[in-house]
Amino acid sequence: MAGFFRELLSTQLYKKAQGRVVRQWTFAGVLVILCGGLWRLSASLIQQDALVRFGVPALLAVLAVWFCYRLVNYPKFADFLIQVEAEMRKVSWPGRTELINSVLVVIVVMFFLAALLFGYDVLIKWLLGVIGKWGATLFKGMGIFS
Repeated sequence: MAGFFRELLSTQLYKKAQGRVVRQWTFAGVLVILCGGLWRLSASLIQQDALVRFGVPALLAVLAVWFCYRLVNYPKFADFLIQVEAEMRKVSWPGRTELINSVLVVIVVMFFLAALLFGYDVLIKWLLGVIGKWGATLFKGMGIFS
């Protein structure tokens, strides 16, 4: 645990030349999420005076920036991000025509499945209606539901 706090207070960059793009996007993504929460906090403090309403979220925003900076430089997490970037470089991205063909296949299959499920729904509704009428007639004839 002491190593974690020592790393949290450190200012050194961990393997700064590796995984730079993924680290920057991770930093930005986590910071956007945290700042969204701080904005909601500021809105919930509307009844407070200006110092509390804007000072507390501003202080927490500074801490959020530092946390995000240290998060992407924490050795275990940074190594993970470096590996993610290395794997993403190995990915074979599809060309434009392959992408369009794949998207069209997915859309056609989705419409087919939607139509199939709609047909099943109509069939089951019709069957339950027939069974309900038949059951009601049967139970009335037996005197159960008079």
